[in-house]
Amino acid sequence: METKTILVDRNVNKEETYTQAVELIKNGELVAFPTETVYGLGADATNPLAVDKVFEAKGRPSDNPLIVHVDSKETALKYVENVSDKAIACMDAFWPGALTLVMKAKSDTFAGNVTADLQTVGIRVPNHPVALNFLKRLKLPVAAPSANTSGKPSPTMAEHVYHDLEGKIPLILDGGATAVGIESTVLDMTSEPPVILRPGEVTKEQIEQLVGSVRLSSDPKGNTPKSPGMKYIHYAPEAPVYLIENDHSLVNKAIKYLHDKEKKVAVLSSSEFPEADFYFPLSAKTLYDSLRKCDMSEADLILAAVSDDEKNDAMMNRLERAADHKWFS
Repeated sequence: METKTILVDRNVNKEETYTQAVELIKNGELVAFPTETVYGLGADATNPLAVDKVFEAKGRPSDNPLIVHVDSKETALKYVENVSDKAIACMDAFWPGALTLVMKAKSDTFAGNVTADLQTVGIRVPNHPVALNFLKRLKLPVAAPSANTSGKPSPTMAEHVYHDLEGKIPLILDGGATAVGIESTVLDMTSEPPVILRPGEVTKEQIEQLVGSVRLSSDPKGNTPKSPGMKYIHYAPEAPVYLIENDHSLVNKAIKYLHDKEKKVAVLSSSEFPEADFYFPLSAKTLYDSLRKCDMSEADLILAAVSDDEKNDAMMNRLERAADHKWFS
């Protein structure tokens, strides 16, 4: 299969571009498209055969549910029921935006492989002009996990998608680099108090200011998770990742130790380490791009240097999964 990339900007025929994308989805094919968080790999969420292609293209475990993207609050409410006042308040405050709400799905609405055969669905309205234009023209709910090989760093640019999925999908809509660079917050509204299943740009503090107390989830123990990114190692480059405190002497000590073992070292940090073989900036927005650049380097091992005052719940969640919770010692 040839994978075509179309730049979606003022210099191309947008209507023709969106028509191609809409027809592919309606015909059961896949389209990668930008959101404000990361690029998504879209399929018709009502078509189980189309959704199967998402799992196949990504190499993704089928017990991992997919987030559904729609064009508005009004559209979302067509697909869910038993919607609480707190859920409505979150929609009004944070949509379009980087918040996914887990709610009870209306029966016989979504393909079973979208929800992992649960009675709940994660749904959001993305805050990106390309995504919204695409969804408004399509008039279908779109199941869209990140458009990358499963377990690898999520894509924040079209070229990341092409690198992972060339020959596996027909079309990528290139809307430039994503603004947020990390996946949406996932909030389970079927619990009381609501539970954050995955941290993201919308913080616990912001949600609590709106709806009162919320809890942070612990990982599922062998059960089907309600949210993606909870059960398996995610976001990992080829070289092993280790977390380390961002203390200059400690990191340099680690670099020397690894150099003595003839290992090439990449450091991810908010401050530069010229002693390392490779250095890449570390922030929530740059995390995935930096992890992918590590893959393009000759690094044998990656040190992700974090300090207490820089720790961001969303970024640490991804780093811990990329490192499989390993700290360098």
